Amino acid sequence: MILFPAIDLKDGLCVRLKLGDMEQATVYNPDPGAQARAFEDQGFEWLHVVDLNGAFAGESVNGAAVDAILAATRNPVQLGGGIRTLEHIENWLSRGLSRVILGTVAVRDPGLVIEACKRFPGKVAVGIDAKGGKVAVEGWAEASELGVVELAQRFEGAGVAAIIYTDIDRDGILTGINWSSTLELANAVSIPVIASGGLASMDDIRRMIEPDARKLEGAISGRALYDGRIDPAEALALIKSVRS
Repeated sequence: MILFPAIDLKDGLCVRLKLGDMEQATVYNPDPGAQARAFEDQGFEWLHVVDLNGAFAGESVNGAAVDAILAATRNPVQLGGGIRTLEHIENWLSRGLSRVILGTVAVRDPGLVIEACKRFPGKVAVGIDAKGGKVAVEGWAEASELGVVELAQRFEGAGVAAIIYTDIDRDGILTGINWSSTLELANAVSIPVIASGGLASMDDIRRMIEPDARKLEGAISGRALYDGRIDPAEALALIKSVRS
């Protein structure tokens, strides 16, 4: 069970969006590397990074900021946003990422995901972003007719390291994680699931360690950490208490 602090990158800055809207961005730190160091100093063991510009552009845009993050922390880092080819994946893994997250390409070209899992075992995660129960692509700008479970089940047995499931309708507005949909997905696949979108308070951390949720790999927290709604030491101690 892992609590992943999030760094979302827009124009080289550490930001948070509201409901996935690039026009509703709040800058929390102009120095992503310093933010990565701060999370490590607080005791976090992983880092979740999203290249927001890259998600819309279809290619990595905030590469310099990601490199700064990798140089600043010893923690493993997973990155999503604009990673659409095997060359993108190989390049990022060679630069020190522990895991890449494939989102849009998982819908457009599932065969590429399967091939990537073969080439880079344990290094490939799938990001499933949902709006109204349907998968969204292209940085959440487009909706598809594909259901969340339907997409996830395409990758059973392929070697996907994790599925990061984000409820866009809750992202960045601190209304709490959509536990029912997240656990429905986790119960439908054998791939580890990470909850994302809306983590709001210690209530979500407590819900995260309930017996039915312990099958999750963990959850991602952004705004609640930046706004001080979650105390890192308290949250990490609570999670550690169920590991032993």
